[in-house]
Amino acid sequence: MEEVQLVTLLMFARSVALASLVFAIAAFALRWRATMRRPFALDRSPSKGDPKSGVLYAFSLGMMPWAKESTRRHLLAYLRGIGFHVGIFAGLLALLVSPFWSWLPQAVLLAFAALTALGAAFGLAGVVMRWAERNLRRLSTPDDHASVLLVTAFLAATSAALAHPAWMPAMYLSGALLFLYAPLGKIRHCIYFFFSRLFFGLFIGRRAVVHPRSVQARPSSVAGRG
Repeated sequence: MEEVQLVTLLMFARSVALASLVFAIAAFALRWRATMRRPFALDRSPSKGDPKSGVLYAFSLGMMPWAKESTRRHLLAYLRGIGFHVGIFAGLLALLVSPFWSWLPQAVLLAFAALTALGAAFGLAGVVMRWAERNLRRLSTPDDHASVLLVTAFLAATSAALAHPAWMPAMYLSGALLFLYAPLGKIRHCIYFFFSRLFFGLFIGRRAVVHPRSVQARPSSVAGRG
């Protein structure tokens, strides 16, 4: 009897997750379409370089930790974010192929379990940091907290489901909540990311500042100039 109830719950949770995924895809598609229909602001400055090289830089070396001062100064936070997002990609992939887990090699399932567990740990660390660090606490909104908590819960449930199938309904239901919230909260930055990197790349490529040198700022005080 318990097995029948578990199967029924699993089918229900899987159906809810599928419906939520369809909603998220449709909502993101509408946002993408609305963004693409906005007028493109022309850069009227004289062209000094190749915009394509700027776009290539923006999506490659421009994303490395040494490319921005904030990530150079906060390398651990950068690495935590990278680990968190790797866990998210692994969790989403594991969810999409979950009906076929029994066909996958054990090594693949173990990799999914390890990456999602690490992602959940990094997400939990992010939750703690937002409460413990004064500046982050002041800057964080309810949307910030909700987004990180939802993703962390999903990753934890996915890792648990990979360890024991009894957790699969929790994985599907937490995934459903994530899909429903994603187009409405800050998680929607996953599509705006591409636009922001594209505009950044076009800007620096056109102005030929694709590969700026990292120069230590000199003191600008009166004593320094004296």
